[in-house]
Parts: sequence; C-alpha cells; structure tokens
Amino acid sequence: MNTTLQALWQETRGGDSVRQRLYQVLRQSIIRMVLVPGQALSEKEIAETVSVSRQPVREAFIRLSEAGLVEVRPQRGTYVVKISQRAVLEARFVREAIEVAVVRRAASQGVSAATLTELHDLLERQRRCIEPHDHDRFYHLDEIFHRTLSLGVEQQAAWKVVEEVRAQLDRVRYLSVPDTTPIARLIDQHAAIVTAIEHRDAQAADEAMRQHLREILASLPDLVRRFPEMFETQQTQTQSLVEEASL
Repeated sequence: MNTTLQALWQETRGGDSVRQRLYQVLRQSIIRMVLVPGQALSEKEIAETVSVSRQPVREAFIRLSEAGLVEVRPQRGTYVVKISQRAVLEARFVREAIEVAVVRRAASQGVSAATLTELHDLLERQRRCIEPHDHDRFYHLDEIFHRTLSLGVEQQAAWKVVEEVRAQLDRVRYLSVPDTTPIARLIDQHAAIVTAIEHRDAQAADEAMRQHLREILASLPDLVRRFPEMFETQQTQTQSLVEEASL
C-alpha cells in the first residue's frame, strides 16, 4: 500500500496544494482498491508515507467522509466505507440525468470543431489501452472524455456535480474491468455517442449515453456475487435494486 500511495503522490506534483493533492491521492487509492472497503486508515502512517504533517491527512479524511468514501468513528478510528449498492444506483441516476442532458444539447446545438477533434483523439488514445490492458490509463481517459463533453457545451457546473457523485460509481466500475465489462465495449459506446453528436441526432445521442451509463446495472449483481466482502451486507436484494434503477 505504501509504495502505491507514494507513486500516486508523485504523480500529483504540480500547482495544487498539499491538501488537494492528498485528497486526490486517497480518493484514487480508494477507487482503485489500494485502500479496500472496510480497511482501517492510520492518519500517522499516511502522513509518514507521503512526508506531510497529520493536519492535511485529517482534513482529507473529513472530505472523504463528506464524499461517502470513509467513515470517521470517534474513539475507534477511520475506515474505508464498504460499497453501498443503493448509493451506487442513486449516483448513477443523478449522473444519467445530467449527462443525457449534456449530450442532447451537444447534438442539438452542435459543438466546436476543436471539441470534436479532442473527442476523436480521446477515442484513439482509449483504443490504445485495450491491448496492453491498461485499465488505469483508460479510466483516466474516460474521465477526460466525459468532462470534455460537459465543457464542450459550457456546462462546467454540471460536470462538478458529476464529479461529486461519481466516486460511488467509480469503485464499482473499477471492479468490473476487465472480466465483467471489457473496455473495448465502453470505447464502442463512447464512439456511438460521438457519432450521434456529429450527425446532430439528439435522440441517438440520448440513447447512446443511457446505454453507456446503464452498463453498471448489468455488472453490479455479478460483482456483488464475486466480491461480497466489498459490499455492505444489510442491503435489499441486489436484483431488486437494479430492476428499480432501470425503470
């Protein structure tokens, strides 16, 4: 764990503050299952690993708690929260509502040539992740793809909301690749979205984005069966939740 945290810390070198860098590192570590659901987190150990004081670690824990990724238990410690199926499906609902609206606007009103060029470039870079099975790189490019769509129609506030809710989804999406959801399928879905935007077909863009964001509905039951230790146990039946979310 310490080696991976140090590597992620080095990747964040730049203009961000220590607090922001540390929050991003811990968030990515939770999403990538470096810090697994149910794991206890040591403020002292993390501070020593990345050579910072304990104050920014404490502040990062608070932000992660607000994002629903960790639980701070007074007198007991801080723990990575297990994945809540209900929270995942609620986050997916919010994300679909926003991103379908984004692509419908992109298709109906059009986007700049520069935005289309960037989207095609991202598709090509994503395809280069298939053969080496570079899932980490793909998910980084996936995030850029969806952000580019929102910013391409000048909806930065919409993207900020998506960023806030996607943490609940990202752990499940990370678990689903490659066995449950091959990245080639996700890239094909991205390509269908771009094609619909190019053809100025709002209905096709709507359908393509819904299909893409509902991929998780097919993968969630399988993931709960394969990784029961990652999920909260006191849940309604997974299949019932999925059927409810797909309505």
